[in-house]
Amino acid sequence: MRVHFPRWNRTADELCVQHPADLVWAVQMSTVEFHPWNSRRGHVEQPDEWRIDIDPMPRASYADVRRVAHVAQEVLAELGAVGWPKTSGGKGMHVYVRIEPRWGFQEVRRAAHAFAREVGRRCDLVDLTWWRKDRDPASIFVDYNQNTRDHTIRCAYSVRGVAEALVSAPIRWDEVDDADPGDFTIATMPKRFAELGDLHAGIDDAVYTLDELLEWADRDAADADEEPVPDLD
Repeated sequence: MRVHFPRWNRTADELCVQHPADLVWAVQMSTVEFHPWNSRRGHVEQPDEWRIDIDPMPRASYADVRRVAHVAQEVLAELGAVGWPKTSGGKGMHVYVRIEPRWGFQEVRRAAHAFAREVGRRCDLVDLTWWRKDRDPASIFVDYNQNTRDHTIRCAYSVRGVAEALVSAPIRWDEVDDADPGDFTIATMPKRFAELGDLHAGIDDAVYTLDELLEWADRDAADADEEPVPDLD
């Protein structure tokens, strides 16, 4: 499908995978990693997926990632939202939340930022300092910017282009403390999928509204001490 990029006033034809044949075509074109948008072809400018990217700085451990993930789960539960965790295929973790396609990218990012702030209030591991060079090297960045238009992250079940062929693997919340990113590779995932099925299969049945998070964002905007954040849209 053709997508318009307002910043450059250009268009591009992007693959919208709907059938197995689409995947086969992408693979024969040497695609290894799949990085889809968080919106669908019927409403490209209104995301229906809020993405929580738990991104460790160089000196943070995966145990730190797990700790922040549990705090994120706690906040999601209080909001009445269902989060669907997965390994990132790297050193971090992603949590997806299905949302109503009512808001533009800028509003979804504002909501994601408000959520990240709340997680940061509850966990001293989180550093939301804008510039990476200024963050604590042992901290975790809850990267709300992954909800900005044109930003993409590795999708569930995507293989990483590394020697180990790691896979971004859906996991259950009760696996967070024991599952290690290295457990999930192109060699181990077929058996896991055959045994457990698609752990994200119910995501479309758990749609969340961002109204409360946007209220949090408005509340936080009134905080004079809040560091200004560039508008990426």
